Amino acid sequence: MQLDPIAVSAGVRLESLGTTGSTNAKARLRAQEGDRGPLWIAATAQTEGRGRRGRGWISPPGNLYATLLLSEPSPFENAPQLAFVAALALRDAVVLEVSALAARLKFKWPNDLLLDGRKCAGILIEGEAAPEAGAQKGFIVVIGIGVNCRSHPSAAEGGSFPATDLAVHGATITPEQLFARLSATMCRRLAQWDRSRGFAAILADWLKDARGIGEPIAVRDGDAQIQGRFVGLDHAGQLVLERADGGLTKIAAGDVFSFTVRGESQGRAGALGRPG
Repeated sequence: MQLDPIAVSAGVRLESLGTTGSTNAKARLRAQEGDRGPLWIAATAQTEGRGRRGRGWISPPGNLYATLLLSEPSPFENAPQLAFVAALALRDAVVLEVSALAARLKFKWPNDLLLDGRKCAGILIEGEAAPEAGAQKGFIVVIGIGVNCRSHPSAAEGGSFPATDLAVHGATITPEQLFARLSATMCRRLAQWDRSRGFAAILADWLKDARGIGEPIAVRDGDAQIQGRFVGLDHAGQLVLERADGGLTKIAAGDVFSFTVRGESQGRAGALGRPG
């Protein structure tokens, strides 16, 4: 793996690994050891890859597994916005490599990238308090990204939402090519976000390629489930659902498991999620 010169000039560093347990776990370990980033951890395979709520993320060689470590990238309460930033950066990177896919790539609220309606990538955002430095306290964020470049799990392996990979659609992008692009597009989108001051523009860009707006969907949070029409997102990125009685419900986190309440294959998304 190599960084794009744009990332290098921005002071971003890279630790490229072979097989590791989890790139997110490795990035959090580096933070515990005192690294404050920006640091990418990339691996050729993972043995303990995971997604939202501890779900497994099958991680064979040939796909992209990478995590970006950032230190206090914004006020703490705005850090979840990075799910939208990362999703845009990832889509940018894929389109720069294969422009023909642009119209076929859509976002699933807010952490999955779909290709022709099937999941080809996901994002997991995690944060925690940084080790104290004297009287100073801070926090770190890790942005984990998994992309199915060459292979994807079967329904039995990957869950009920249909998956796909870029190669199936004729896009022969190697993990190395995609990572170099991503290291640059992430810098651009982080600059646009501007420590959350530019979130309105990020959200507007995300909504241009959102999947499911205006459609009936079902959202699950734990054991609770709500159905309605996906109206859009509010200014904070919460999903706005129109219920059958005409009222609106805002959802900060959950699993979108159906875009059409009547029998479409189920899928997953959430407010802070990756591969899962």
